[in-house]
Amino acid sequence: MRIITLSRQFGSGGRELGKRLSDRLGWDYYDREIIDALAESHGYAPEFIKRSLANHGWQNVQLTYRNSFSHLLYNPGQHTELLVREREILKGIAELGNDCIIIGRDADVILEAYHPFRIYVCADLQARLDRCMRHEKRRPESEQLTEKQILRNIRRMDRNRALTREILTGKSRGDSSAFDLTVNTTGWEVHRLTEALADFCLARFEE
Repeated sequence: MRIITLSRQFGSGGRELGKRLSDRLGWDYYDREIIDALAESHGYAPEFIKRSLANHGWQNVQLTYRNSFSHLLYNPGQHTELLVREREILKGIAELGNDCIIIGRDADVILEAYHPFRIYVCADLQARLDRCMRHEKRRPESEQLTEKQILRNIRRMDRNRALTREILTGKSRGDSSAFDLTVNTTGWEVHRLTEALADFCLARFEE
């Protein structure tokens, strides 16, 4: 079994990179909406989680970048409960024994015993903002967020993710020693990075 965990800054293109990488390698792919949907549907019942994962019922979950903004508010009690649920689900994924890529959720920490290849994807703030703005322009004009709103959301997302990281590890999110590879997507088209990254990952597991 080979596991790649991909942590990323919001707007860096990490989610797209992870999905393209899973398609290129032919590995299972898990993202935030998938984990959240399983948590909501099955709570703390590992046997049901494992059954859903084995049947790939999560493939019908719609992935959208905009849904990430719905998790910006931080409630300590709810957040702790969600972390417990996520831990059970992530361990269920690992116990399936399939090669997979897991996006976010601090899976690199939770699944440390499985020795995942830990990737961190980042980009300059302006590049992140530009990427989010391009996503917004695909939406109906009446539903689009302004540049100021997006920038505020990016900064809030960064703070929330940093806080979760500190809760789990006691370390700052900027501690690069926690990752095996850091990829800066600034100035790159994500699809151009995928093939090189796929080859690198396979070589890493061969080692």
